[in-house]
Amino acid sequence: MSQSIATLTEALARNAEAVCRHYLPNGRREGHYWMIGDVRGTSGRSMFVRLKGSESGKGAAGKWTDAATSEHGDLLDIIRESCGLSDFKDVAEEARRFLSLPRSEPQTDQNPRPASVPTGSPKAARRLFAMAQPIVGTLAETYFHNRGITALPETGSLRFHPRCYYRPDRDAETEVWPALVAAVTDLDGTITGAHRTWLDPEGFTEATLGKAPIDTPRRAMGNLLGHAVRFGTAHDVMAAGEGIETTLSLRIVLPHMPMVAALSAAHLAAILFPATLRRLYIARDNDPAGDGAMETLIDRAQEADIEAITLSPQLGDFNEDLRLLGIDALRSAMRIQIAPNDVARFMNVSGVAGREAERV
Repeated sequence: MSQSIATLTEALARNAEAVCRHYLPNGRREGHYWMIGDVRGTSGRSMFVRLKGSESGKGAAGKWTDAATSEHGDLLDIIRESCGLSDFKDVAEEARRFLSLPRSEPQTDQNPRPASVPTGSPKAARRLFAMAQPIVGTLAETYFHNRGITALPETGSLRFHPRCYYRPDRDAETEVWPALVAAVTDLDGTITGAHRTWLDPEGFTEATLGKAPIDTPRRAMGNLLGHAVRFGTAHDVMAAGEGIETTLSLRIVLPHMPMVAALSAAHLAAILFPATLRRLYIARDNDPAGDGAMETLIDRAQEADIEAITLSPQLGDFNEDLRLLGIDALRSAMRIQIAPNDVARFMNVSGVAGREAERV
């Protein structure tokens, strides 16, 4: 990091709360943190900015983490995203303006670059998804198969990028890893964001489950709040879960039911409902965050006159159930949890009937 950037970052960190109040006005202070929905200033509590701390390092003041997306950064990132800036020179000048510091000396660029797409924007998400390829025959398909997800119908929202950029933090060198890329869409099907799962080209292990051996193998970009990764078209009935793998595991035994993956517990609680929806299945993860999302979503569904039914895994989530307990155990558990009239409509029961006949 250059001396001028380091000095600017430290000056912002010394005024971290003032920076947050100015650029993230929808948030609030709680203890030594500023709580907000995301780096672009959406209301919520999934992102926290450290207001007090050391001058540098992981626990430094001004460092932030979004628990919903695993994104992290510093106060310059907040200024960039909240102001919609793409050129770092403009970000630095805005920071100097806020701190009432002198402007930097202008530099003449004889070969100016064309304007880039703002990092993390919906436009950048759409561009990334367009650059990726269908998952059939790729490492992404192998990744799902290794996790027990061998049927992938109506998964046009998923693609594979063989060389997707990954940077641990803003000061680190950019790495290249293969990645599963998922399109996040609104109710009209417009791409508002993208979710990346970087994959290990060496294959599957129980420790990583096929994800790349990096600090944050999952990250999202764009506008996520209320939107989701969609499998099938929802009408009167829909299931909603957190992770892509969890949702697709459930769809193995309910192949005809439209489903959405919200990508986190916080975003699951905030999904938007189709106008025609009358019954919502909430595929919860078995943890406190999953419980909180379930309770919030039940309340919202009831207010919208939508029947809400909770689907609970036997282990941590439905992919664990599929991998460790098997498809028959998962199918049997879901058969008694969904509404009776939805069994014939959405569940593939032919395999079960055949096995039961063999036992007689």
